[in-house]
Amino acid sequence: MPTILGQNQYGKAENRVVKITRDGDTHHIKDLNVSVALSGDLDDVHYSGSNAHVLPTDTTKNTVFAFAKEHGIESAEAFGVLLARHFVENTEPIHKARIRIEEYDWERIETSDANSKFIGADEVKHSFVRKGQEIRTAQITFDGESVEVLSGLKGLTVLNSTNSEFWGYIKDRYTTLKEDYDRILATEVASVWRHNWTGAEGERTPNWDKSYAQTKKHMLQAFAETYSLSLQQTLYQMGSRVINSRPEIDEIRFSMPNKHHFKVDLSPFDIKNEAADGAVYYAADRPYGLIEATVLRDGATPRIPVDMTNL
Repeated sequence: MPTILGQNQYGKAENRVVKITRDGDTHHIKDLNVSVALSGDLDDVHYSGSNAHVLPTDTTKNTVFAFAKEHGIESAEAFGVLLARHFVENTEPIHKARIRIEEYDWERIETSDANSKFIGADEVKHSFVRKGQEIRTAQITFDGESVEVLSGLKGLTVLNSTNSEFWGYIKDRYTTLKEDYDRILATEVASVWRHNWTGAEGERTPNWDKSYAQTKKHMLQAFAETYSLSLQQTLYQMGSRVINSRPEIDEIRFSMPNKHHFKVDLSPFDIKNEAADGAVYYAADRPYGLIEATVLRDGATPRIPVDMTNL
């Protein structure tokens, strides 16, 4: 049976780039994991092995590091846009470039006061501690005409210790879960959101760092302020808050596992364990409910792949 080549791409994955910027004695750090995927006129390399249209993956790796030095890293999104445009505009057989980035955040370590017995302790501005809240993500795609920027995060663990219920669900012969009118609601948020910026001439470029910080803030506020009857309801409120608050975002997708917390049965010890009295729970690791959905601005076309946020 004859075969034909389908979708294909290639590149260098997980280039770990750490860029230090020195502003006198004060240093700044950007820590990225950058993956490059290129596609275009690549039939011959698959059919005959001809590398005439192939930019070596080693070259893409070198470009990532060289760009970090030559252009600096303003933000994950801005750096990805530079790379994507470069590969398409400077390599004729390449028609599309996709750059995926994870950013690992660091914060400056606060040092002792000026009266410290340690010499120079009040002058240290180059020490950092890795933040542990979440990993920032970005995917930038350029096809020679327009840019698509998907920002996101993963590993953002949140918990409400009350103001959450779960009841009124379908029950059949296999249902053992009891209705709960005061439960812990916890999840680990993975989210991707699409900017409506396309990189067209004259189009105002978003402030990527501010947009990310504000989007995360609206997510967390909605999570905290929603009296939840289901994780689905909370997810929708988080997405709606982002869309309604950030005009540069048209679409946001979530993948949110329900990190179950079950009250421990202490009745064998004649001990009551009720939420209202401050219950003791055990946190279940697996299995977990997995809630996923996209929230769109009215009239927007969904473009974020449905499996992009799968855990």
